[in-house]
Amino acid sequence: MKLPGTVALLLLALPLQLPAMPRSDLALCTRSATLLACQDSRGNYYSVRTEGSTFYLRGYEAASKRLWTQTNSRYGGLTFFSGLASDGEAWVGYSQRIGWTTRNRVSSSSGERFNLHCSLIGGCR
Repeated sequence: MKLPGTVALLLLALPLQLPAMPRSDLALCTRSATLLACQDSRGNYYSVRTEGSTFYLRGYEAASKRLWTQTNSRYGGLTFFSGLASDGEAWVGYSQRIGWTTRNRVSSSSGERFNLHCSLIGGCR
């Protein structure tokens, strides 16, 4: 199962560590008030657009030549999302924030499901 939008969602929900020195393999991004667009050195790209409490994600995976799109809707600490890829795969799920912990559940049209539980102290499992 390839769930790029889910990965993007999880990256938005988790704190990131920034390296002290710039790295050449990091994505180059540009942003405005409501749009973030990035492309990496391998030709992958994604964008995130916001409208109130709704996020629209779009991307392209160069290796598989796969386009994908995902919509996230936030209601307090709960975010519901659904996505569709150009190969026909679809996925739905939610992310729930409780304090410093995030619980994520995803199901895809390929029949796969997974849970990801992340906390500030324990990391993700």
